[in-house]
Amino acid sequence: MHRSGATMAWNVFKFCTALRGLGSIMILLVLGVVGVTYYAVVLTVYGPYLFGGLLDCLIATAVLILFHSLLAMLLWSYFAVVFTDPGSVPPNWRPAIDEERGEADPLVGSESSHGQSDRSNQQIRYCRKCNQLKPPRCHHCSVCGRCVLKMDHHCVWVVNCVGAQNYKYFLLFLFYTFWETTLVTLSLLPEFIAFFSDGEIIGSPGSLATTFLAFVLNLAFALSVLGFLIMHINLVSGNTTTIEAYEKKTTPKWRYDLGRRKNFEQVFGMDKRYWFIPAYSEEDLRKMPALHGLEYPSKPDFECQEF
Repeated sequence: MHRSGATMAWNVFKFCTALRGLGSIMILLVLGVVGVTYYAVVLTVYGPYLFGGLLDCLIATAVLILFHSLLAMLLWSYFAVVFTDPGSVPPNWRPAIDEERGEADPLVGSESSHGQSDRSNQQIRYCRKCNQLKPPRCHHCSVCGRCVLKMDHHCVWVVNCVGAQNYKYFLLFLFYTFWETTLVTLSLLPEFIAFFSDGEIIGSPGSLATTFLAFVLNLAFALSVLGFLIMHINLVSGNTTTIEAYEKKTTPKWRYDLGRRKNFEQVFGMDKRYWFIPAYSEEDLRKMPALHGLEYPSKPDFECQEF
């Protein structure tokens, strides 16, 4: 039995190592899908419509303006997730102890493999792999090989962990990807239907194949991203991450659920002008410690769970 467990652990390590090597390949794949889509929508279909009749010109102009606007926000959000560090534990970090309440993190019993107790009997979470203390809601990523603040998951599509400092950008990436792929699907639907009609099809075989491929890819992405988007909307409304949603099944109460409005602000900030762009206002960064990933407000009437 011990031999089997060792083999499984070795395989998991090899799998995590392989994921690290996907980096540039996944970025190129994303850019490849964007390139195929751009060629089909702009150069093959709606670009030529700009030089047609008045109605065709107006429709093409509206589609292209919306297409480029969503594409710009999609790429901005995507590269913000890729290049923004999700948050790491500062060197020699120590928890701020609430001596009056002596609360323990509700996930400590299920996640921590080693604990230390302070004078308030609060169990401090500890990572044996990183050999350091862990802030609340922090988890170790086997792919990145480090602890990530408020880790949600490791995403191969963005070649990065999704955590406290780039979770908003990831959600905006999903949001704009869904609307962009939906727009492309609807825009190319007449061309897709014409592809199977009995009438004469205008265009070279290469352009027709690209348009067909772009339609299928965008339809598939729109449907799959919609599922992820709905899931993460539910997570944000409850102020949980993907990991926490699984772990808190054994926790009767969730200390970080502050109500939907405040839960939303814990991710997107309080400044409405920044809600739909992958950035935060200086005031939000200064006034909201949760955006940095080390401290999180909790319910004042939360009853400490003992493990």
